[in-house]
Amino acid sequence: MNESKPLGLYIHIPFCRQKCGYCDFYSLSGSDERMDAYCKALLAHLTETAPQAAKHSVDTVYFGGGTPSLLGEKRLREILKCVDKRYRVTKDAEITLEANPDSAGDWKALRALRKAGFNRISLGMQSADDAELREIGRVHSMDQVRQAVDAARKARFDNLSLDLIYGLPHQTLELWRRNLEAAVALTPQHLSCYGLKVEEGTPLWDRRETAGLPGDEEQAEMYLAAVETARRFGFFQYEISNFARLGYESRHNLKYWQLDDYMGFGPGAHSCIGRTRYSYVRDLDRYLAGVLHGEDMIDEYETIGDFERAAEYLMLGMRTVHGVSRAEYERLYRSDFSGIAQQLEEFVRRGWAVADGERWHFTPSGFLLSNVLIGKLLEAQTDRKAEHNPWMKPQIEKQPR
Repeated sequence: MNESKPLGLYIHIPFCRQKCGYCDFYSLSGSDERMDAYCKALLAHLTETAPQAAKHSVDTVYFGGGTPSLLGEKRLREILKCVDKRYRVTKDAEITLEANPDSAGDWKALRALRKAGFNRISLGMQSADDAELREIGRVHSMDQVRQAVDAARKARFDNLSLDLIYGLPHQTLELWRRNLEAAVALTPQHLSCYGLKVEEGTPLWDRRETAGLPGDEEQAEMYLAAVETARRFGFFQYEISNFARLGYESRHNLKYWQLDDYMGFGPGAHSCIGRTRYSYVRDLDRYLAGVLHGEDMIDEYETIGDFERAAEYLMLGMRTVHGVSRAEYERLYRSDFSGIAQQLEEFVRRGWAVADGERWHFTPSGFLLSNVLIGKLLEAQTDRKAEHNPWMKPQIEKQPR
């Protein structure tokens, strides 16, 4: 590890009250009796891993899930205390707690968490319409969203994010606009607006043909409505799905998009340290056995090569309005950027991207097509490498296109 680089910590809390119909994250419902055993393992894992981060400053900590707030403020404070004791946490670190509205309405519990060091809350609002919430298996109501926001403000949290989902079953553009306006009326500092993805293996997948899901064009309209509404109410778009008031971008999530270092803890958690990337099994029992008894709990482990890292720079950088830079790319990866630049200029001509100084980034209409457009950039990168480095052609041809 590079001594000068900061580090983010992700702590996965795999418990929830009820599994949502669309959720593909690793989480368990009805397993409250396992929380203490899990916390014991988590504390042991954080402690034994700390020496690897001894020379690094932790500037973000993110408790995700699942539903971290379901763990209760006492357990959460104990975990954060362990982080504070074992790691070099900066004074201005961003420390985020994901919470569902039904488990975040006690302002006194939130106040205890605020005093312990948590300073950002991300609430899973998802919709302002109770019928929509029931349709996707959420256990909270819009009234509970309001109560949770009030509790967070009373507990002195001044950095609040709300998550919303568009493209829900039977959702219309008008209903989505009402959801957006209800969210901004709660005066959050940050909004995340995600298009519904129907993942194989979820209950929603099994009824996808009859669920009344909006089509691609309708989802595109909803996305552009989110961009326009956010801008109108003073939020700027800094990533495909994320909007913030100035200075309130999610510093932790930016680490993923800017190829910074982060360590994950818990079943299913991912880590990326320098050129090493690994993840833990999506299985609570195996994770517990791994931490407490030394059994294998690694799911994936790989060392990232220069070619793959350069591709990630393009894929992740173009998710943000910070975008990509010729000088950065050539300095970091010692590779020719001209073919990529030609493709980006074509995107500019079509209104899908803009050139801002020496950087390029997508417009909202470009973000809508980002998967296809990023694919074009990767093709340009591969073709240029093969042209200038014929000896690399066999290696490149093995890469997925």
